[in-house]
This record gives sequence, C-alpha cells and structure tokens, in this order.
Amino acid sequence: MLNIHLFPPRFVPQRPSPAATLRRVLLPLAVVFAVLATAGWIAGADTPRPDAYDAELAAWERGTVAGEPLPAADAPPERTARFFAGLLPAQRRRLAERYPLVVGNMAGAPVRLRFRANRAALVDARDAERARMSDPRLSEAGQREAGRRMHRFESLLRPGRQLLAFDPTGRGRVAEVFGDLETADRVSVVVPGVDTELLTYERTQGRWTAPAGMAQALYAAELERLPAGGSTAVVAWADYDAPAGMAMSAATAGRAEAGAERLVDAVAALPGDGGVALFCHSYGSVVCGVAAEELPSRVSDITVAGSPGMRASHVSELGTDARVWAMRARGDWIEDVPHMELGPLGFGTDPLDPSFGARLLDAGAAEGHSAYFEPGGVGLASMAAIGTGDAGRVDDTVCAPDVRGCAASAPCAAVGGL
Repeated sequence: MLNIHLFPPRFVPQRPSPAATLRRVLLPLAVVFAVLATAGWIAGADTPRPDAYDAELAAWERGTVAGEPLPAADAPPERTARFFAGLLPAQRRRLAERYPLVVGNMAGAPVRLRFRANRAALVDARDAERARMSDPRLSEAGQREAGRRMHRFESLLRPGRQLLAFDPTGRGRVAEVFGDLETADRVSVVVPGVDTELLTYERTQGRWTAPAGMAQALYAAELERLPAGGSTAVVAWADYDAPAGMAMSAATAGRAEAGAERLVDAVAALPGDGGVALFCHSYGSVVCGVAAEELPSRVSDITVAGSPGMRASHVSELGTDARVWAMRARGDWIEDVPHMELGPLGFGTDPLDPSFGARLLDAGAAEGHSAYFEPGGVGLASMAAIGTGDAGRVDDTVCAPDVRGCAASAPCAAVGGL
C-alpha cells in the first residue's frame, strides 16, 4: 500500500498557541494602523467630515413650510421654481438660512437666493477647515490640505462673487456667475474637463487654464463685442464630479453621463429666454455631447475645444438643433488620443474629422491643451462672437497649423469677420 504523507513522517504539526496567533494578527494590524495614521487616514482626522450636504438633505426631507412638506431637493427645475414663487420673501430667507447647501444647489430656486445660501454655506465650510488646520488628530499633510481648502473658500467669499452652486463634499463642486444672469440677453456656460475640483477651480499661475479664469476671459471678450445696450453673462460650471486626469474614469463616459444630467438641469434653470451657448473643454465636451439631446431649445451653439470626442460619430447623432463648433490648438496632445468608442471606453469620432460634420474654428496661435481661453487669442475671440450671438457672419480662413484633417474640410472659419 502506498502511503502519502503531507508532512515528513517524524514531523507532527503543532497548533499555534493563542498568544502566537494574537501576535500574528496584531502585528500586521499595527503596521496598517501606523501607515494610515501617518497618511492622516484615521477616522476623525484627515478623512472628510460627515457629509454636511447629506445631513442637510435628510433634514430638508423632514422639513415643512407653512405646514406643507418641502419638495424633493432634486425636483425638476420648473417645479422648484413654482415652489419658491409661492413663498413669502421671509419664508425663502428662512429656508436659505436653515438649509444653505440644499437651497444653494437647487436648480430652479431664485438666483439671488442661491447666491445668498451659497455664501452662508461657504462661511460654514471655511470655518470648519480653519478649525481642521490646527486639529492635533490630523497629520501635517492633512492640516496643509485643510489650509488650502480654507484659503480657497476665503477667495470665493470675496465681495462681488456670485456662486450659483457650491458643495464642499469630497473634491467639491462649484458654479460661478460673471455678469448679471437675470438680465442678460445671452448666457454662455463654460464646461471644464478632467481634474476639475474646488482646489483647481481657480489658479494664480496658469489663471486662464482654470474654470474661473476661462469664464472671466470669455466674459471680458464678450463685453468687447456687445452691441450698444446688449448684455451677457458667463457661468463657470464646475458643478459635476470630473474624473482625475490619470484615472480610468477619464477614458469612459460614466462621469460624463452623471454630469450631463446636472448640466441639463442647470441650463433648464437659467433665468430668461435668451440664447445660451456652451463652451466645452476637453472632457467637458464629452459631458456636452451626452447632454446635447436633452438640452433646452434655447441652446443655440455648442463649441468644443481640445475634445477627445462627444460620444457620437456625427453631429446628427447628438440630437440637437444647436450649431456645433470645434477647434484644436497646435501641439494639443488630445489629437493623438485614439478617437474611438468601444463599449464604455472612448468617446467616438474626432469632432475635427471632416466626417463628423462640425463647423471648424481656427485656434490661432494657441499652443497646447490649455491655451484656448488666453486673452487676445483668435480662438477666444471666435468663442466670444458665438457667445454674443454674432455667429451668423462666418468668413473662410486658414485652419490652425498642424491640425490634421482640418484643411481638408470646409468651412474652417473665424467668426464675425475676425
């Protein structure tokens, strides 16, 4: 008979003692704990505080006004507008004071009420981060991060700033208005791309590459083109969870689909009935492409710059009557990204490909992926013309150098006789 032994014949395995077992378990846990503590990930330290927005939402769902329940915080903009229109001014103010994060982010709530609510939410967020800066439970890195956020909130609290949305949760979201949104004849909405969050919303170095700077530059350029008596406003719309630059989510449309829903509601809630133009940079053009079919008919133009694609192979697939414009600067690395769509990966045809059917714009001397909104550029002037409703005069011109496929298509244009 063949005997098979799992151990050498003279070896008798011994059950480890309880003390040894405990040491084997506790040692790895101690190492993990030390690493997390050093990194500031221990609960109550550098991890985000309990979500203030969710806490307010829960309270809002239980709240009432004049004995009546409050509407859902994510109700359609038109329903939200009707609700607030039926309240007394004092009732609106009380709701904004009690639930600033909810009211400040409700598409359809009165614009100036949202400004007021978001300012109050900013004060709370700033004070919370200021306290975290000296919290002994945080690591040095965590305290520095709290300081950066506190300074960002202080900047957003400067006099004259108008926040249409603000949520400090996680990486954070924000939307800001330049101009008078309630009286503007035309409204432009800037939709930024990857790596958009509260800490990158504005920059000192590279000012025109951040959402706030993009919108400021576009607003200034539009003011230069306005006819006598005309008015315009620009919204820096960083109010979606954009993917991080190197994350897999930057190669899929998941974040764009969620962002598109928010963008549709945001545009639907804009006051007035004047024309709206969207200016979508990088991954923001994916958001705009996904949203296009559901956008209100007042959206007259969608311009994409440095686009990886719009989740479509032709403009007709976007399902919109808006004019679609596209531009790409020389040396923009996005040109070398595969323009394809395979299941959840990729974003479809290059909008500058002649087969896509977009109207092509000259980016002028702009270079790289982030130079489209630099003041004085041909591309920015063209976007300003579109934003102010001056897109009817289109002159043929030479396409930007080094943009493959552009010269082969017509028209490639500057707008407004530039």
